[in-house]
Amino acid sequence: MRALVLCAALFLSACGGTDETGTRRITLLNVSYDPTRELYREVNESFARQWQESTGQQVFIRQSHGGSGSQARAVIDGLEADVVTLALAYDIDSIQRKGKRLGANWQTRFASNSAPYTSTIVFLVRKGNPKQIHDWPDLLKPDVAVVTANPKTSGGARWIYLAAWGAELYRQLGEDWSKLDDPAAAAEVARADAKAQAFVAALYRNVPVLDSGARGSTNTFVQRNIGDVLLAWENEALLALRELEPGQLEMIAPPVSILAEPPVAVVDTVVDRRGTRQVAEAYLRFLYTPEGQEIAAKHYFRPRDPQILQRHRQQFPELTLFSIGEIFGGWDSAYERHFADGAIFDRIYSAHR
Repeated sequence: MRALVLCAALFLSACGGTDETGTRRITLLNVSYDPTRELYREVNESFARQWQESTGQQVFIRQSHGGSGSQARAVIDGLEADVVTLALAYDIDSIQRKGKRLGANWQTRFASNSAPYTSTIVFLVRKGNPKQIHDWPDLLKPDVAVVTANPKTSGGARWIYLAAWGAELYRQLGEDWSKLDDPAAAAEVARADAKAQAFVAALYRNVPVLDSGARGSTNTFVQRNIGDVLLAWENEALLALRELEPGQLEMIAPPVSILAEPPVAVVDTVVDRRGTRQVAEAYLRFLYTPEGQEIAAKHYFRPRDPQILQRHRQQFPELTLFSIGEIFGGWDSAYERHFADGAIFDRIYSAHR
């Protein structure tokens, strides 16, 4: 009896229940990464309204935010997420490999590799761009303090690290990534790769502090006034321009950056046990609808829908984008080489600490 009373009283609990009119209600937990707070606040309201209109059922979506890697570990350790909306596919893959919580085919269940919107990595600088930062090599100037998050805990920081590496590789190869697949260019590629590693090592020597997540590094740069340049998700940079320090910051889009594809997934073991699969899948499908895509654009994520992207094209700068698969062979290869314990990031970062 006591458990039933508790379930009825806590309407945000996993039990669900009914309201005072007898209307059924259901709850979902969306475990997400740092820069999506504002996005999903609006998505949740819109989806809940649409769901109730079509089914008569109330749905409440709770949010959990943090560094993407830390969030994945929390789900592996037992956090009861109905859905995960994380920064990179590797983190969701790790939930399957280590926690066995969703099917190995999770990335094929929704369109565009289960990534309903995209982003990229840009620079945020102080008003007037006093250090004249325009491209990746400018970050290596001896008087430039760079702010970014820790790739060991933040998915966004991994995108940043790989964006820097790929951009330098592109520069070393004479802006010709086709050489990566040309056996005759193997020696040239090896030299370019070594220079990319040296470039990234020099970049992190200019980083005074590594925050655990993308939102933390934004706060360090904007609110604590630390650093000359913030390496950031494009949506975070545009949000900062709009809300945090109007007129005090400028966004710089480097000529070359990475195509960031944050994916989403239903956590099978949770939704099947709780009976929330139908609403959880509908929630993620909503992200692909015109309304969901418009909300993504409003919060400065690049919509997948080409018509909606074109409608908002003015707010997204044109730049050359490369994918994880093109340059690094996918997330598994990128993680093992760069971010696993004892891999390249650990070596280059510990060398100057």
